[in-house]
Amino acid sequence: MCMGIPMKIISTSPGYALCQRGDDMTAPPVNIDMKLVGEQAVGSWVLTFLDSAREVLTEAKAQEITNALVAVSQALHGGTAADFDHLFADLVNREPELPDHLKPPAASKDK
Repeated sequence: MCMGIPMKIISTSPGYALCQRGDDMTAPPVNIDMKLVGEQAVGSWVLTFLDSAREVLTEAKAQEITNALVAVSQALHGGTAADFDHLFADLVNREPELPDHLKPPAASKDK
């Protein structure tokens, strides 16, 4: 399984960017291929797969994805919902919704 990791650009060079995983300054920076998303400014966030940027993210979206990854890790290590519910603040007290492409087509008014 391949999981996208949000990373922040800390320096750039043609076709590549040196990126840090969030605010984790203990992990070494990673050289990320930027050819699919184009050159991005230092401080920008990208979603990476196998050392390649696939999508440019807002900082808020990067945080949502990071929170979800933390929750998955906690669940895999025996955590309970109480341990990670706060990581899904965008989903709490919200009714589930199907994405538009999965919703049934609207009934025709001509019938």
